[in-house]
Amino acid sequence: GQLLQDNYFEGTSLIDNTAENLDLLRNFKAQPNDLLICTYPKAGTTWMQEIVDMVQHGGNKQKCARGPIYNRIPFIDLFPMKPISSGEVLMIGSLVLSELACFLEDISLLDNNISLYARNIKDTIVSYFHFHRMNQRMPEPGNWDQFLENFLAGKIAWGSWFDHVQDWWKAKDHHPILYLFYEDIKEDPAREIQKVAHFLDFELPDPLLKEITEHTKFETMKNNPMANYTTRPAFLMNQALSPFMRKGVVGNWKEHLTVAQNEKIDEISSRLLAGSGLVFRTEL
Repeated sequence: GQLLQDNYFEGTSLIDNTAENLDLLRNFKAQPNDLLICTYPKAGTTWMQEIVDMVQHGGNKQKCARGPIYNRIPFIDLFPMKPISSGEVLMIGSLVLSELACFLEDISLLDNNISLYARNIKDTIVSYFHFHRMNQRMPEPGNWDQFLENFLAGKIAWGSWFDHVQDWWKAKDHHPILYLFYEDIKEDPAREIQKVAHFLDFELPDPLLKEITEHTKFETMKNNPMANYTTRPAFLMNQALSPFMRKGVVGNWKEHLTVAQNEKIDEISSRLLAGSGLVFRTEL
């Protein structure tokens, strides 16, 4: 996977296998009963997929073990992994809204239920850096300092984190979008999983809610081959370099960011998120 200079779409860089499939994406028609999950990379994407799958299957672990998560809930950015049929749960990955609107002719996509999931920028940067190291399809991240600069400038696969979180935050006022935060789910998973269930018109009784909460805990998922990507061969994902399920915590950025880097992120964030109403917690 290369981040090719000509793989820019409306100012957003795309990895080559997304760029190659833009025509397929352009013609994608969402069905009224599709659910679209959208996250910036490393915002807890797999976590949200597993939660949704468990809610939709009434906590049935056998059904949720029917295949690896990337087959159960395919990424439409990475067409054509499998044919898409109606009534599916799909990932739109992290295409920012302005960009989606530009090339998806069928913007009725936005009338579908969309579950959106955002994570604070500091932990996202750290997690994305380690993901680049282990995912052999991603561009080389360079060293930590370089990667941080590229991230803050939006010169990375799937573009600017700032655009992504704000575009969707604005869209939620006009479309059926459930906007959740990684930090909130960490703080009170049962409360947030119930929000997902209500959004999908399910009522989870306490025992079932408890079961889904247990099944989707980081420690459980880290040991679940249907969720932890260990079914991917090492030439695609080298988990010896960094596990796909690495830490799953809030605040791991403190072990990576220098004081100066931390201040720089705070300064850029307060400038670029000013007036958006978006508030991210970087520790619990």
